[in-house]
Amino acid sequence: MTSIGQPLPIQDGRLKRSPAVIVILLALLLGLQPVTTDLYLPALPALTQGFGASMVQAQLTLTALLLAFGTSQLFWGPLSDKWGRRPVLLGGIFVYAVAAVICALAPNMEALIGARTLQGVAMGACVMAARAIVRDLYEPTEGAKVMSQALSGLGLIACTCVPVGGFLTDWMGWRWALSSLVLFALVTGLLIYLYFDESLQQRNPHALQAKSLWAGTKNIARNPTFLAYSALSTASFAGLFTFLATSSFIFTQSMGLSQTVYGLLMFTMSLSYIVGTFICRWLLLRISIQTCVVFASFTSLFAGTLMFLIAHEGPGQSWFGPWAVMLPINVFLMAHGVHQPCGQSGCIAPFPEMAGTASALNGFSMMLVAFAMGTWIGTHMSNPLLTLGQGLLVWSICLALIAWFGVRKIPLIKQREST
Repeated sequence: MTSIGQPLPIQDGRLKRSPAVIVILLALLLGLQPVTTDLYLPALPALTQGFGASMVQAQLTLTALLLAFGTSQLFWGPLSDKWGRRPVLLGGIFVYAVAAVICALAPNMEALIGARTLQGVAMGACVMAARAIVRDLYEPTEGAKVMSQALSGLGLIACTCVPVGGFLTDWMGWRWALSSLVLFALVTGLLIYLYFDESLQQRNPHALQAKSLWAGTKNIARNPTFLAYSALSTASFAGLFTFLATSSFIFTQSMGLSQTVYGLLMFTMSLSYIVGTFICRWLLLRISIQTCVVFASFTSLFAGTLMFLIAHEGPGQSWFGPWAVMLPINVFLMAHGVHQPCGQSGCIAPFPEMAGTASALNGFSMMLVAFAMGTWIGTHMSNPLLTLGQGLLVWSICLALIAWFGVRKIPLIKQREST
């Protein structure tokens, strides 16, 4: 993290921390998402059986969280534009910790779904604010590099999530896996309180006024840069979500692997994502963001096609096994490590005065698509591997089309524009 660009100057000198501290905080805030979604994946079959719940209810513990996560950002974004990032972060992480306690103590599946929904609302505040902070402090191109560094940190966090979740589930039970989220929230909240003052240089007092909010939202939603880069990050996340929602059932139920082995497989996925973020930074030093995204999108298309073929032709073959499934997934995750920093920073680049709102709209689109995908997956789980192959192919095709016909034709702005 030594090559981090210097933040934009803060007029009142409130943010005095080093660039490395900024990236660490961003990594922890963005890391809430994999901690919340990935760490409990090994526990999902066990808690489903323990509560005697249906497959649809099991998927709802993930899709309800993601829908709440995406929808809540529509409120958190304008609120952070008006009041600043710090109060939204502190409030969000407190509610997240409370919701995590309720999840660990849930007496039935209905209570768990409700607590996960509340957890999604709180997570929305933290992740939205993290993306907005990047726009507060950095110009667009530098912001993509810093976002890539923060997402490398997210990848390191994600590396531990499924192995830790699998270990805790195997040896102590699924409630202990969910309890670990409380500790992560408390540590993150303490660091926010101690090391983050404020990044928003000028608050927008009209951010929550209906007329101003509607006009700003329309302006953002019609902006071609926002549409292209937001679609990029959304399609890439949808492909990842398709794997996350089906993986535990493929490896632990269909293939009969232990939760610990499943965790190790997921560890390789996170490593591939980290490699992808490093590749992203390497490419951005040599080629444009647009060309970088195009290269990554055709890598995604290769991975999606390969996964589809393996899902259809692999079962029953002598070479088929866990690593045959993980090969295209790891390739897709390397491309994902390019799509996310470019997409998330690019879509908010034109809106320095409404970075929170733009970040919220991007987050909402990602979670809305994930919710729809999760609902579809929940009704097509008779063959989880085939569901994965079909879903990943669809989203990899979308990525190639978005990159070629959208991102490639829209130069990313090099300076701040006013909305």
